[in-house]
Amino acid sequence: MDFDAMIQEINQLLSKEHPDTFSSSWILKRSPRCYRFIWENVRTNLGAVDWDCVTRALEWRFQRRWTPRRRVRSRVPYRNSRELKAVLEKYRGTLYVFVSPQNQSDRRNADLISIALVRLSQSGNESAKEELIKLLAFTIDEWIDRFWFLSRWRGYEAEIRTQVERCIRRYRYSGSFLRYLFRTLEYAGRGIRPLQAYSLDEPAFERSVPRIDATGR
Repeated sequence: MDFDAMIQEINQLLSKEHPDTFSSSWILKRSPRCYRFIWENVRTNLGAVDWDCVTRALEWRFQRRWTPRRRVRSRVPYRNSRELKAVLEKYRGTLYVFVSPQNQSDRRNADLISIALVRLSQSGNESAKEELIKLLAFTIDEWIDRFWFLSRWRGYEAEIRTQVERCIRRYRYSGSFLRYLFRTLEYAGRGIRPLQAYSLDEPAFERSVPRIDATGR
Protein backbone atom coordinates (compact mmCIF):
# COMPACT_ATOMS: atom_id res chain seq x y z
CA MET A 1 0.00 0.00 0.00
CA ASP A 2 1.17 3.52 -0.78
CA PHE A 3 -0.23 6.94 0.22
CA ASP A 4 -2.55 7.29 -2.79
CA ALA A 5 -3.99 3.80 -2.32
CA MET A 6 -4.58 4.52 1.36
CA ILE A 7 -6.43 7.76 0.57
CA GLN A 8 -8.53 6.01 -2.07
CA GLU A 9 -9.56 3.31 0.39
CA ILE A 10 -10.60 5.85 3.04
CA ASN A 11 -12.55 7.85 0.44
CA GLN A 12 -14.39 4.68 -0.58
CA LEU A 13 -15.22 3.85 3.03
CA LEU A 14 -16.53 7.36 3.63
CA SER A 15 -18.61 7.21 0.44
CA LYS A 16 -20.07 3.88 1.47
CA GLU A 17 -20.90 4.67 5.11
CA HIS A 18 -21.57 8.44 4.93
CA PRO A 19 -20.70 9.20 8.58
CA ASP A 20 -21.63 12.63 9.90
CA THR A 21 -18.14 12.81 11.39
CA PHE A 22 -15.07 10.60 11.45
CA SER A 23 -11.81 10.50 13.34
CA SER A 24 -8.60 8.50 13.70
CA SER A 25 -10.46 5.90 15.79
CA TRP A 26 -13.07 5.59 13.01
CA ILE A 27 -10.29 4.82 10.52
CA LEU A 28 -8.71 2.34 12.93
CA LYS A 29 -12.00 0.46 13.32
CA ARG A 30 -12.94 0.41 9.59
CA SER A 31 -9.50 -0.07 8.07
CA PRO A 32 -6.72 -1.16 10.43
CA ARG A 33 -4.26 -1.43 7.53
CA CYS A 34 -4.85 2.20 6.49
CA TYR A 35 -4.41 3.28 10.09
CA ARG A 36 -1.20 1.22 10.36
CA PHE A 37 0.16 2.76 7.15
CA ILE A 38 -0.56 6.27 8.43
CA TRP A 39 0.98 5.51 11.82
CA GLU A 40 4.15 4.14 10.25
CA ASN A 41 4.62 6.48 7.28
CA VAL A 42 2.79 9.82 7.67
CA ARG A 43 4.64 11.86 10.26
CA THR A 44 5.46 15.51 10.87
CA ASN A 45 9.04 16.74 11.29
CA LEU A 46 8.46 16.55 15.04
CA GLY A 47 7.47 12.88 14.87
CA ALA A 48 3.70 13.17 15.41
CA VAL A 49 1.17 11.52 13.08
CA ASP A 50 0.36 14.10 10.38
CA TRP A 51 -3.43 13.84 10.21
CA ASP A 52 -3.56 17.19 8.39
CA CYS A 53 -1.64 15.60 5.52
CA VAL A 54 -4.15 12.74 5.39
CA THR A 55 -7.36 14.73 5.60
CA ARG A 56 -6.22 17.39 3.12
CA ALA A 57 -5.80 14.61 0.55
CA LEU A 58 -9.36 13.33 1.00
CA GLU A 59 -12.25 14.44 -1.16
CA TRP A 60 -13.37 17.98 -0.27
CA ARG A 61 -16.86 16.83 0.83
CA PHE A 62 -15.30 14.68 3.56
CA GLN A 63 -12.72 17.10 4.93
CA ARG A 64 -15.10 19.09 7.13
CA ARG A 65 -16.40 15.89 8.72
CA TRP A 66 -13.04 15.25 10.32
CA THR A 67 -13.10 15.54 14.11
CA PRO A 68 -9.57 15.61 15.51
CA ARG A 69 -8.74 14.38 18.96
CA ARG A 70 -9.80 16.88 21.59
CA ARG A 71 -6.95 19.11 22.65
CA VAL A 72 -6.24 20.04 26.22
CA ARG A 73 -7.67 23.52 26.70
CA SER A 74 -5.08 24.84 29.12
CA ARG A 75 -1.73 24.72 27.36
CA VAL A 76 1.17 26.23 29.24
CA PRO A 77 2.82 28.74 26.87
CA TYR A 78 6.47 28.09 26.13
CA ARG A 79 9.13 29.11 23.64
CA ASN A 80 11.13 26.57 21.66
CA SER A 81 13.01 27.77 18.59
CA ARG A 82 14.26 24.26 17.85
CA GLU A 83 10.72 23.00 17.29
CA LEU A 84 10.07 25.98 15.04
CA LYS A 85 13.23 25.35 13.00
CA ALA A 86 12.32 21.67 12.65
CA VAL A 87 8.98 22.60 11.12
CA LEU A 88 10.40 25.30 8.83
CA GLU A 89 13.32 23.12 7.70
CA LYS A 90 10.97 21.20 5.40
CA TYR A 91 10.00 24.46 3.67
CA ARG A 92 13.40 26.16 3.66
CA GLY A 93 13.68 28.57 0.74
CA THR A 94 9.93 28.74 0.12
CA LEU A 95 8.78 31.29 2.71
CA TYR A 96 8.48 33.81 -0.13
CA VAL A 97 5.06 32.25 -0.78
CA PHE A 98 3.62 34.51 1.94
CA VAL A 99 5.01 37.61 0.26
CA SER A 100 4.58 36.91 -3.43
CA PRO A 101 2.89 33.61 -4.37
CA GLN A 102 3.27 33.00 -8.09
CA ASN A 103 0.88 30.12 -8.68
CA GLN A 104 -1.44 27.59 -7.09
CA SER A 105 1.51 25.51 -5.91
CA ASP A 106 2.88 28.49 -3.96
CA ARG A 107 -0.51 29.13 -2.38
CA ARG A 108 -0.75 25.47 -1.39
CA ASN A 109 2.69 25.64 0.22
CA ALA A 110 1.66 28.75 2.15
CA ASP A 111 -1.31 26.79 3.47
CA LEU A 112 0.82 23.78 4.42
CA ILE A 113 3.32 25.97 6.29
CA SER A 114 0.50 27.85 8.01
CA ILE A 115 -1.20 24.68 9.23
CA ALA A 116 2.09 23.22 10.50
CA LEU A 117 2.74 26.40 12.50
CA VAL A 118 -0.88 26.55 13.69
CA ARG A 119 -0.63 23.05 15.16
CA LEU A 120 2.63 23.92 16.87
CA SER A 121 1.09 27.15 18.18
CA GLN A 122 -1.90 25.25 19.52
CA SER A 123 0.47 23.06 21.52
CA GLY A 124 1.62 26.23 23.29
CA ASN A 125 4.75 27.23 21.35
CA GLU A 126 4.76 31.03 21.36
CA SER A 127 7.76 31.14 19.02
CA ALA A 128 5.71 29.40 16.33
CA LYS A 129 2.75 31.70 16.87
CA GLU A 130 4.85 34.85 16.54
CA GLU A 131 6.54 33.52 13.39
CA LEU A 132 3.18 32.65 11.84
CA ILE A 133 1.68 36.05 12.67
CA LYS A 134 4.73 37.71 11.08
CA LEU A 135 4.40 35.64 7.90
CA LEU A 136 0.63 36.13 7.66
CA ALA A 137 1.07 39.90 7.84
CA PHE A 138 2.48 39.85 4.30
CA THR A 139 -0.44 37.78 3.02
CA ILE A 140 -3.04 39.95 4.74
CA ASP A 141 -1.48 43.14 3.35
CA GLU A 142 -1.78 41.62 -0.13
CA TRP A 143 -5.43 40.74 0.51
CA ILE A 144 -6.17 44.27 1.71
CA ASP A 145 -4.66 45.75 -1.44
CA ARG A 146 -6.37 43.25 -3.71
CA PHE A 147 -9.91 42.90 -2.33
CA TRP A 148 -12.05 45.98 -1.80
CA PHE A 149 -14.17 44.31 0.90
CA LEU A 150 -11.03 43.73 2.99
CA SER A 151 -9.59 47.19 2.42
CA ARG A 152 -11.57 48.49 5.39
CA TRP A 153 -9.11 46.65 7.65
CA ARG A 154 -6.37 49.09 6.62
CA GLY A 155 -5.20 50.90 9.74
CA TYR A 156 -6.62 48.32 12.16
CA GLU A 157 -3.41 46.39 12.78
CA ALA A 158 -4.20 45.57 16.43
CA GLU A 159 -7.66 44.26 15.51
CA ILE A 160 -6.19 42.17 12.68
CA ARG A 161 -3.73 40.56 15.09
CA THR A 162 -6.61 39.73 17.43
CA GLN A 163 -8.50 38.02 14.61
CA VAL A 164 -5.39 36.09 13.54
CA GLU A 165 -4.77 34.87 17.09
CA ARG A 166 -8.40 33.76 17.38
CA CYS A 167 -8.15 31.84 14.12
CA ILE A 168 -4.97 30.13 15.27
CA ARG A 169 -6.62 29.14 18.54
CA ARG A 170 -9.93 27.96 17.03
CA TYR A 171 -8.79 26.21 13.86
CA ARG A 172 -9.69 22.54 14.04
CA TYR A 173 -10.53 20.79 10.79
CA SER A 174 -7.85 19.96 8.26
CA GLY A 175 -8.90 22.09 5.34
CA SER A 176 -7.38 25.40 4.31
CA PHE A 177 -6.28 27.63 7.17
CA LEU A 178 -5.75 30.58 4.83
CA ARG A 179 -9.29 30.22 3.49
CA TYR A 180 -10.56 30.11 7.07
CA LEU A 181 -8.61 33.26 7.95
CA PHE A 182 -9.74 35.02 4.77
CA ARG A 183 -13.42 34.31 5.46
CA THR A 184 -13.04 35.35 9.09
CA LEU A 185 -11.62 38.73 8.08
CA GLU A 186 -14.30 39.11 5.42
CA TYR A 187 -17.19 38.48 7.81
CA ALA A 188 -15.70 40.26 10.83
CA GLY A 189 -14.83 43.27 8.67
CA ARG A 190 -18.41 43.98 7.66
CA GLY A 191 -19.01 46.05 10.77
CA ILE A 192 -15.74 47.98 10.56
CA ARG A 193 -15.79 51.62 9.54
CA PRO A 194 -12.97 52.25 7.06
CA LEU A 195 -10.25 54.64 8.17
CA GLN A 196 -9.76 57.02 5.25
CA ALA A 197 -6.93 59.52 5.01
CA TYR A 198 -7.72 62.73 3.18
CA SER A 199 -5.45 65.46 1.96
CA LEU A 200 -6.54 69.01 2.84
CA ASP A 201 -5.43 70.06 -0.64
CA GLU A 202 -8.00 67.74 -2.30
CA PRO A 203 -11.35 69.19 -3.45
CA ALA A 204 -14.10 68.91 -0.86
CA PHE A 205 -16.82 66.55 -2.13
CA GLU A 206 -17.59 67.44 -5.76
CA ARG A 207 -16.70 71.10 -5.42
CA SER A 208 -13.45 72.59 -6.57
CA VAL A 209 -12.84 74.23 -3.18
CA PRO A 210 -9.91 72.59 -1.31
CA ARG A 211 -10.80 70.83 1.94
CA ILE A 212 -8.64 73.21 3.99
CA ASP A 213 -10.75 76.12 2.79
CA ALA A 214 -14.03 74.26 3.21
CA THR A 215 -13.25 73.26 6.80
CA GLY A 216 -12.40 76.83 7.67
CA ARG A 217 -15.85 78.11 6.71
